[in-house]
Amino acid sequence: MGGPTQSPFARMVFVKVIKNKQYFKRYQVQYRRRREGKTDYHRRKKLVAQDKNKYNSPKYRLVVRVTNGDVIAQIAYAKIVGDFILAAAYSHELPRYGLPVGLTNYAACYATGLLLARRLLKKLKLDTLYEGKVKADGAVFSVEEAADGPHPFRALLDVGLARTTTGARIFAVLKGAVDGGLNVPHSETRFRGFDPSEKKYDPASARDYIFAKHVSEYMASLKDEDEAKYQSHFSQYIKHGIDESNLEGKIAALHAAIRKNPEHVPKKSTKADQKKRYNRVKMSLSQRKDRIKHKLAAKARKAE
Repeated sequence: MGGPTQSPFARMVFVKVIKNKQYFKRYQVQYRRRREGKTDYHRRKKLVAQDKNKYNSPKYRLVVRVTNGDVIAQIAYAKIVGDFILAAAYSHELPRYGLPVGLTNYAACYATGLLLARRLLKKLKLDTLYEGKVKADGAVFSVEEAADGPHPFRALLDVGLARTTTGARIFAVLKGAVDGGLNVPHSETRFRGFDPSEKKYDPASARDYIFAKHVSEYMASLKDEDEAKYQSHFSQYIKHGIDESNLEGKIAALHAAIRKNPEHVPKKSTKADQKKRYNRVKMSLSQRKDRIKHKLAAKARKAE
């Protein structure tokens, strides 16, 4: 039985209404690319805004994006109407230089950054003045200004919305671009080989990732443990005759081929000689008269 029951309204606490009329009246819709989760406008403004005393000089960005099947590296600068691309390199170009597989791993990201740097410097006729680090050994490197000649090409790293964790592939592209001869402000604390606990950078470990030693070791261990899984996982490697013994040599040859000829080869269109036409070809007078005769004859046959 007990004492008197308490009213449910007595237990209620005051809850402030956050999304009230004033909230909706003042609400401002975010930019489309922010709603889509594509652009961080707070960071973009800092990367794009140029000092007024620079007199409209372009502020170049090293734009890096890693997708599921490709690595995109671009040198871009902003204008009022939008971004303009000065040079670009993609990992799907690497098969032309001798690496047909593994186009999104750490080694491919480094090679894409190297390709972008060499392609841009050749376009600006600075490739002989700033060769970068010819031997990729993972050591810390920053391009030095030439005594007589233009300054090294400077760009700021733009990673978009990617997580900037230590060892991320976006920093492999950065390392490749720096070794290729570009001046990109950076620190080795984000490269593979840096130990955050000991605050120490190991160039040998960084070199192993640049030459895909981690892939080679996994190939060897998987081949010993599960042959069927190895045949499935590395089917494209096997198809192109690449295994754990020659992968490092393939990547070294890839770097040499990129430095030898980094220029872009335009893709030949298979429909270049075909004219686009979305409407019917104009008929002559005789063709139109003949068409009417056929229509009248068909109509007469149908009436019978």
